[in-house]
Amino acid sequence: MEKYKKTFGNLGEDAAVKYLKKKRYIILERNFNVHGGEIDIIAKKGDYVIFVEVKTRSGEEYGSGLEAVNYTKQQRIKKAAQVYLMRLGDVPARFDVVAVNGFMDGKKFKIEEIEHIENAF
Repeated sequence: MEKYKKTFGNLGEDAAVKYLKKKRYIILERNFNVHGGEIDIIAKKGDYVIFVEVKTRSGEEYGSGLEAVNYTKQQRIKKAAQVYLMRLGDVPARFDVVAVNGFMDGKKFKIEEIEHIENAF
């Protein structure tokens, strides 16, 4: 089950990357890890560096993907973002959430909806 959840999450992240690229975001990094935090996608659009948390769901039984980005998760993302921003210096940044709702149709991932909240926290 854990492997399925990881694979499902990765498919959602892939869908989020494609979605962001269509909106002319430049993807800088994926799965940026530091002690105490991880950022799913780091992108750039205009002058902004955007830290994107992706939540993939196959239904609402555990709540929406947006609801899953709680205060504790936000703090971990912010901590990782601080480390990343130390490399770049003084640049404007924001935090977005992309919620991907989809399901597996055989071996193919089908997207039902993508919701993108800019400046989510």
